[in-house]
Amino acid sequence: MIAQNDDRRIRQLIENAALASASGRAREADRLVRQAEAEAPRHPLVLNEAACRLLMRGDVAGAHALLKQAVREDSSQATIWLNLAAALRGLNLAEEEMAAIGHVLALEPRDYRALLQKASLHELQGQRRAAAMAYREALRSVPAGSLPPQSMRPAFEHAMQFVAADDRDLEKFVEDRLQGLRARYANEPLQRFDRCLRILLRKQPAYRPQPTFMYFPQLPALEFYERSDFPWLDSIEAATDDIRTELIDLLQEGPAALIPYIDTQSSITLPQWRELNHSRRWGVYNLWWEGTPFPDHIARFPRTVAALEKWPRCEVPGCSPTAVFSILDAKTRIPAHTGVSNTRLIVHLPLIVPPGCGFRVGAERREWHPGKAFIFDDTFEHEAWNDSDELRAVLILDIWNPHITEVEREMVRTVTADVGEFYGTGSYREGAS
Repeated sequence: MIAQNDDRRIRQLIENAALASASGRAREADRLVRQAEAEAPRHPLVLNEAACRLLMRGDVAGAHALLKQAVREDSSQATIWLNLAAALRGLNLAEEEMAAIGHVLALEPRDYRALLQKASLHELQGQRRAAAMAYREALRSVPAGSLPPQSMRPAFEHAMQFVAADDRDLEKFVEDRLQGLRARYANEPLQRFDRCLRILLRKQPAYRPQPTFMYFPQLPALEFYERSDFPWLDSIEAATDDIRTELIDLLQEGPAALIPYIDTQSSITLPQWRELNHSRRWGVYNLWWEGTPFPDHIARFPRTVAALEKWPRCEVPGCSPTAVFSILDAKTRIPAHTGVSNTRLIVHLPLIVPPGCGFRVGAERREWHPGKAFIFDDTFEHEAWNDSDELRAVLILDIWNPHITEVEREMVRTVTADVGEFYGTGSYREGAS
């Protein structure tokens, strides 16, 4: 049994050798390893290092013998078990190799090297479905936004290709089995199921509400709501021409009539908004903004305001109602973002929509059609674009989520005001686009 101080020294020598080797100082690395071997030839890390050198020289049997001895000395080192699995691959001992990989994963469940080796072993054995599942797990083991080490990237690229082929096989298998059911229910609405299937088959991501301020649980998670559930929109849609005429009269004054939608301190502006911050490329004209009316603006739009008489306003002092004209300039895109709370919904009444404009909420894309309103939950990630050479104009309103009861609305109003008072802000930023 090696003394604790000696154990620390040997571990430091091996660690320094690894650092020297990684920095290209091979002679120094060799010297440190030889020193560790001379001082503690049976130390498991020394045995492991010696075995790695034998593996690089192609002496698989010699490496296997040293690694077996190393795990007998210390079975708690995942790296030693992983190297033993590599030696067992070279000796074509598949059952023992899988057992060694199992030891690695018991110690380090997210070790991508072990997961990749497990997947490749299944692949070698012709177990394509098991291989796909293991490759998929290996891909998930890499944290979002990070890249695997350069030396491992070919293995990860193979994993991605293998998983993609498996996904295609699964899709064909499932669709072949569904043919009879699809024929039987040809006249039934299956849009929700089809989206479920696309998510299951990894053909599109699953989007969920992600409000920046308040999440209200147990509400339907719907990107778009059925227009037929909001009959009060009929009178507003009927006034589209009048509303558009009043807006065009304003727009003739040029961009100075608008204010930038994004207008924040540069030091706190999120990166996604830097391009549009202080810019009238995305401009607004407020009738009501976060509960505050603009009397001069309201007076200028009498027919618009008259059309809004049946608008069921979301009343939250300092926050709602909001009624604004959103003007998106030519060749301008609003980046993906989310709104503040799913207690309210957003209404769009399109007024001026040249070709090349579009809108995405979650996985669903829609085009605007002048005079045809739609309602959506802006706490789903959403974005808008205008690829045309002309401006796009939409009237935006907010309303209560219809699934919030009157009592719950009162509670939401109170808590929202309390939070604003606590922080001295008095309001939150809108997320409509």
